[in-house]
Amino acid sequence: MISVLTLVHGRARHLENLLAGLERGDVPPHEVVIVHMNEPAVQRHSRHFPIVAREMADENFLPLAAARNAAAAAARGDQLVFLDVDCIPDPQLVSDYMASLRRHPDAIHQGEVRYLPPRADGPGQGACRSNDDARPHPLHAHRIAGEPVPYNLFWSLNFACRKAVFDSLGGFDERYRGYGAEDTDFSYRAHARGTPLSSAPALAFHQHHASYDPPLNHLASIVANACTFKRSWGTWPMRGWLDAFERQGLITVHDDRIALKRMPTPQEIAACLEKDHGADF
Repeated sequence: MISVLTLVHGRARHLENLLAGLERGDVPPHEVVIVHMNEPAVQRHSRHFPIVAREMADENFLPLAAARNAAAAAARGDQLVFLDVDCIPDPQLVSDYMASLRRHPDAIHQGEVRYLPPRADGPGQGACRSNDDARPHPLHAHRIAGEPVPYNLFWSLNFACRKAVFDSLGGFDERYRGYGAEDTDFSYRAHARGTPLSSAPALAFHQHHASYDPPLNHLASIVANACTFKRSWGTWPMRGWLDAFERQGLITVHDDRIALKRMPTPQEIAACLEKDHGADF
């Protein structure tokens, strides 16, 4: 059995597009598990697969790591597909993952993501595979299915593994609260345990939304999670963002700690919002 897992906070339209994409698939999942973060669960129904809704709350942050673990724990399938709520799956995504997991059952499989431009993510877009404007992430382009993926380039918005593999790694480390580094920590533990990270052809289209560059709106959690990662692995993650925060006089990065000098002003956060940016990079 294969379960598709997703997390949501707001973005109901994006979630509906994700579910519609799964309904158009050549092979439906056995179930979809949705974890609502810091919001009430909404019961949804599909003629193609059962939908399970759960809630996960955190007073201060979006509980991304804990919510992914809760989704995996609620799943009945022995194969898990983690798909970001912003993603519309290609019709072959589930069948591609099933084939990849059959060939390499002990690996983590990293799917492909292409980014849609504004106004290309509506329900009328169909399978989206014909959208020539969808762009790959520059760090993830030109991959060959079945080839290894560098562990430091793992991202959690589109991947799959067997539940036994997920459990063997302890899931996502719930010391990471809010945004940043929890997926890199997961891949580093996979590397340390010798779990392969492999490229899969499973394609998803990332729906456009406004994003912050750099993500000053997540500064507190990024700094806290970076320090947790440094204590675990001896190196700083998310270095590009940390450098950007340092250039703006918000933090100072030392060898073993980060000094928070001040929080960004609402005006500084607003200035980083790129409303017409089609991707999170």
